[in-house]
Amino acid sequence: DFSLFWDAWKEVQEKFVNRNNLDPQKMVYGAISGMLSALDDPYTVFMTPKENEEFSESMQGNFQGIGAEIGLRKGLITVISPLENSPAKAAGLMPGDMILKIDEKSTEGLLVEEAVSLIRGEKGTEVKLTIARSSLVSSKEIKIIRDVINIPIVTLETKEINGKKIAYVSLSQFTENSVSEFKKTSQKISASDFDGMILDLRNNPGGYLESSVEIAGQFLEKGKLVVSEDYGDGKKKEHFSEGGQQLSSLPLVVLINGGSASASEILAGALRDQLGTRLAGEKSFGKGSVQELEQMKNGTSLKITVAKWLTPSGHSIMDDGLEPDEKVSFNQEDIDEGRDPQLDKALEMLK
Repeated sequence: DFSLFWDAWKEVQEKFVNRNNLDPQKMVYGAISGMLSALDDPYTVFMTPKENEEFSESMQGNFQGIGAEIGLRKGLITVISPLENSPAKAAGLMPGDMILKIDEKSTEGLLVEEAVSLIRGEKGTEVKLTIARSSLVSSKEIKIIRDVINIPIVTLETKEINGKKIAYVSLSQFTENSVSEFKKTSQKISASDFDGMILDLRNNPGGYLESSVEIAGQFLEKGKLVVSEDYGDGKKKEHFSEGGQQLSSLPLVVLINGGSASASEILAGALRDQLGTRLAGEKSFGKGSVQELEQMKNGTSLKITVAKWLTPSGHSIMDDGLEPDEKVSFNQEDIDEGRDPQLDKALEMLK
């Protein structure tokens, strides 16, 4: 009975102590956000014009902030991954860190988009995050200077082991430009005499599902199932590889960790199920749902969960994540010493 809403609205308009200063637009936005929070799904959210603009900028690969993807886990604002070469990573923020306070504001009860708005800001300004980490006895304050975040989507390096030349490709996000960038990199690899390839999806928080499907086509033959969307009413949508297979002949290892989420897990799961590709590192984040972005009135938008996705073998990773074939931890001491035992293991698997 929606009349209850209007009854409450009327009471506030007539009796609230500061009724002369009410902002009806802000109240409507709050009402929509409250409705969505009752769904208990952290990925279904309403975005104000400002939040919608910031989200769009981040999906294009550049914005001002600290360079970290955050989400909600067990009701807590949690770092999914700090982006490579970002202020967040330089300051020591790690996947799995639980953000307790942003400056002096508690994150208890905050929506993800509200936390993002508090963390983002102009280049050169400081934000202080109070975090909890499983390896720490007490909470820790991390001060981060915001900057312009230009995300290098795809990087290619050459590694060697036992005389073999290995293409080491890092994919940081599935943005609007990731497919074209990855195809350019694929062409470079195909034109060289590499003996194997490592695809690094660590700390890749995901992005566009369509991008992960297209990139999978660089490895899988045309017509191979990449991912299925289960809408929960007997309806399924299947996404198949468009082919291309520029990289199909190379032995491959995929690196994942707790910051590998969403589209990263789709790609890693498809390569494992269809090619038997081995995964190394740590268990992935476990974001197994699909969101659609609906543009609404006045520059607002609604991001709504419409389905859960399944790997080609029918496996759902919602909350559980993908378990690596070779589990290798990566701790603070490794970071301090400049070591990467997970990459070392991937190279060893290809020697």
